[in-house]
Amino acid sequence: MDRHKYVGMDVDQATCVIAIEDKAGNFVMETYLPTKASVLGPFFKGLDGRIHVAFEEGTQAAWLYELIEPLVEEVVVCDRRGKKSRGNKGDRVDARKLARELRQGDLRPVYQGERGHRELKELVRGYDYLVQDVVRTKSRLKAAFRSRGVKCAGRAVYRTGDREDWLGKIDVDALRARVSSLYEQLDCQTRLRKKAKDAMITGAKKHPSYKLLVKQPGLGPVRSAQILGIVGTPHRFRTKRQFWPYCGLAVVVHDSGEYEIVDGQRRRRKRAVRTRGLNKNFNRTLKVVFKGAAKTVISRDPFKQYYQRLLDKNIRPEMAKLTVARKISAITLAILKSREEFDPIRVNQAVSDSGDQ
Repeated sequence: MDRHKYVGMDVDQATCVIAIEDKAGNFVMETYLPTKASVLGPFFKGLDGRIHVAFEEGTQAAWLYELIEPLVEEVVVCDRRGKKSRGNKGDRVDARKLARELRQGDLRPVYQGERGHRELKELVRGYDYLVQDVVRTKSRLKAAFRSRGVKCAGRAVYRTGDREDWLGKIDVDALRARVSSLYEQLDCQTRLRKKAKDAMITGAKKHPSYKLLVKQPGLGPVRSAQILGIVGTPHRFRTKRQFWPYCGLAVVVHDSGEYEIVDGQRRRRKRAVRTRGLNKNFNRTLKVVFKGAAKTVISRDPFKQYYQRLLDKNIRPEMAKLTVARKISAITLAILKSREEFDPIRVNQAVSDSGDQ
């Protein structure tokens, strides 16, 4: 007897709408439950059969995954963005659609990470948010000065010892008070960022691959910690060609009308495939990490030699830097998989490799 059951969950802060289908697509049941561990845990523990569960990525996704995953056969956290919605839209309809698409294998899963990895993931996320907050506060400070015609290029405007002089350049009392508050906010955020950075690096040092990554040129403690916190297990990427899109380093190509009929035979048209830049669905932190690493390493060997050889092949500088970033990401994935130290000889092995360009 086939006892597979497919559960779709539409989740919000207060309520979960749950719809269940069997393998044949027959409707089994529908229920509404409060979004509480004390209710959801016993519910899934009481279901009989081989239970497959799906819900969409969101604020509560990680918590739900940790709660439900030990109790069922499979949990799929999915990303349904970009899917065209047909017909009515509502919680009940969405739950039924999730159950049906899970049964049909049409959902795109979002990696949630292993339990031991989630602590570092949260530390990396906390550090990234504080970095963004500091940048945002600095932008607001400069915008306030520019609004009164005060030139503020460079970093001098942030220095603690010069702040009274800068405040004296503002001729509006209310704006001066706001800028003073922004300075206090910047000081607080900077302290918190330093604390979050130390905690993130301390957490990353527990990972066995950390010592290998920090030896790779261009990475260092912060970038190594970010990579470990975001990637998790490297084996979810079969090759570098699956890793590049995740890092935002995959070149997207578009073509249509590829074939023509000549003398009754199909023949591929002799024209170049049109490129459309890099893929747009990616992890932004990893893209910043690898592009920043590329910018750092092209001034010294072994990557300096690699970069120069690309330029000698008449590759534009911006594309050459992208190629270096792809090379660094490929080497990083290989190190994470093999647990071997960085080998500078491998950097210049395949400049002509079309997969790196």
